[in-house]
Amino acid sequence: MSINVADLVAVDVHVHVEVDDHGHTALPQSFLDWSAKYFKTGGPRTPTIDEIAARYRERKIAAVIFTVDVEKSMGQPRIPNEVVAQGAARNADILIPFASIDPARGAEGVKELERLIADHGVKGLKFHPSLQNFAPNDGSAYGLYEVLAAHKLPAVFHTGQTGIGAGMPGGGGVKLRYSDPMLLDDVAADFPDLPVILAHPSVPWQDQAISMATHKGNVYIDLSGWSPKYFPPALVKAANGALRGKVLFASDFPVIDTDRWLADFDTLEIKPEVRPMILKDNAVRLLRLA
Repeated sequence: MSINVADLVAVDVHVHVEVDDHGHTALPQSFLDWSAKYFKTGGPRTPTIDEIAARYRERKIAAVIFTVDVEKSMGQPRIPNEVVAQGAARNADILIPFASIDPARGAEGVKELERLIADHGVKGLKFHPSLQNFAPNDGSAYGLYEVLAAHKLPAVFHTGQTGIGAGMPGGGGVKLRYSDPMLLDDVAADFPDLPVILAHPSVPWQDQAISMATHKGNVYIDLSGWSPKYFPPALVKAANGALRGKVLFASDFPVIDTDRWLADFDTLEIKPEVRPMILKDNAVRLLRLA
């Protein structure tokens, strides 16, 4: 079974697996509770992988799914990448598996990534520098980048402010400076075969993200984590113009509801010829779905 691209209306490149089938969460519960307040999600917001698949299948939207490995930095035992990959394999008509490996795992993490690609068909890697407590250009993740670049698989990086830790004393210890997108300029330059996805409007560094994506042919921007009605005007202008082929639909589900994101995107002043590129075509090309 594989994804039938022709039947899709969109590809969401940023969907979180926050709980496994046994109720174990990817983040400490206190962080989930505070982020629920920040995003005003209300009610349960930790669907299982199969529940995510059913939701996206109903909407004819493919979804890139991943967890976030914060075991080394926050002490929270991770949801195994194999669980994510196996869940995607059960729903291969609609789900695309990415892994998450904390660079602090070192050579062990590099071997894990190689195995996940070879044995489980993992299609990319998710980093959250602020939660994993590393600078993307400090060298600690370069072994992981080398593996991804060899396979021309993308790395998605959280950039800008994060709702995780927002409102907590000291932000829960989360340091925003690690998610400055300019730290990724070195990465994109040093690994030209590595597609780099800057996740989210990179506030307060939006102009830097646009500059990088304009300058580096291997840098893309995903639109997750914000309702489109709050997008900075500079981002909307770039998406309509120079970056029309490099901007990707992404919701950040379950913290941002997919239906809400799409409804708000419908009201955004995006050119008719650009809209399908953002919603589907750019991701199909980047992820080599067709």
